[in-house]
Amino acid sequence: MAAPADDGELKTRIAELAARAWRHPTTGEAIRFSFKTIERWWYTARGASDPLAALARKVPSHAGTHPSLGPALVEAIAQQHRDHPRWSFQLHHDNLLALTREDARLGPMPGYATLCRFMKGQGLIRARAHRHRERADGEAFVQRETRSYEVTHVHGLWHEGSRAVLTADGQWLKPQLLGVLDDRSRLCCHLQWYLEETAEALIHALSQAFQKRGLPRALLTDNGAAMIAAETVEGLERLGILHHTTLPYSPEQNGKQESFWGQIEGRLLPMLEGEPDLSLDLLNTASQAWVEEEYQRKEHSEIRESPLARYLRGPTVGRECPGSDALRRAFQTEVSRKQRRSDGTVTVEGVRFEVPSAYRTLLQLRLRVARWDLSSVDLVDPRSGDHLATLLPLDKARNAERVRRALASPTAREPQRPVGIAPHLRALMADYAATGLPPAYLPKHNSTDDSPEDS
Repeated sequence: MAAPADDGELKTRIAELAARAWRHPTTGEAIRFSFKTIERWWYTARGASDPLAALARKVPSHAGTHPSLGPALVEAIAQQHRDHPRWSFQLHHDNLLALTREDARLGPMPGYATLCRFMKGQGLIRARAHRHRERADGEAFVQRETRSYEVTHVHGLWHEGSRAVLTADGQWLKPQLLGVLDDRSRLCCHLQWYLEETAEALIHALSQAFQKRGLPRALLTDNGAAMIAAETVEGLERLGILHHTTLPYSPEQNGKQESFWGQIEGRLLPMLEGEPDLSLDLLNTASQAWVEEEYQRKEHSEIRESPLARYLRGPTVGRECPGSDALRRAFQTEVSRKQRRSDGTVTVEGVRFEVPSAYRTLLQLRLRVARWDLSSVDLVDPRSGDHLATLLPLDKARNAERVRRALASPTAREPQRPVGIAPHLRALMADYAATGLPPAYLPKHNSTDDSPEDS
């Protein structure tokens, strides 16, 4: 247009331009334009006062409108956002898709990108949650470097953590969510809600994770009281599992677990916020369904495959899990107690337990006990740690029936004939006689033994 072609040369000039390669200003790639395209541009811009404005991209007539969204679906989107302002766009899309399948009057569900554009244009964005984090005063905190990590084998490292959520079940409760995550595959080995964060709950969840997936090589936890309880530490040691704890004020060390909590808070819990009667059983049932049917099978943004697929692909260093009784006996703390010789009992945590008669000769007993379950304690071999017997609490009412078994002495033998004076005493008497000293006493005879003639 700066150097117009002469009459009869326009076709040749356009053909020359169509034969050239042009560099795209954004991607840098070489592109070409057809003869018809350049010809159309020429006639469009030739008579315009501003050729660049004439060739600029035109605003579509339907811009700002969403013809794929019917009035009923628009109202459903607005209502869903009013009910759940903290839902993500993806969560809104998934639930609207389920609604359209249930109710045909809403019409077909558009794509995810269309829904995002509509909600952003209408100001239906996600409401932010305000969190206040506090730290204990007087605690020395050392800033340390942060490094991303990932173990090379499935079962090489498990992450454990918990998260509190407020709900109502007749009364205000604050259940704790306890989850166990495999580091390499991000598979959730077990997930369960508890009403309190104790060593008993932790071991209950860990035992289920071990029985589902096997024994891992190591376990990473925080420094909570349940995680460093004697039962937990000794149990992991007996099972051959390395126990690592995070540094204080360093949640990034357990970043994979924190990312998992984000999905719990961003997808699972928002879908339950409209349920008025949220019981602990319902919460656990919904959590199991979500983690097994969605989380385990959905592609992970970092590993580019689903956690279940990567878990099955391996490689793995997991070991077979022992039975339920072996797990229960492993997660106990070992104590030493002195047996009462008078009635054959020992006292543990203020409770007296009866020792079987077969072990009544043992003065010092090695016991294993879970302090939250005093219905029984286990007697073990102090050298090998093998289980010997289960001790039950003292039942005084049953003992009052006066039924007693006869005890056999551990050194009992057949009766023997008398053997006379003991060897040591015989030696003393011989030594004393050899001294030649006069007798040290005078025998006293009874006067009735004397005869009349002697008198």
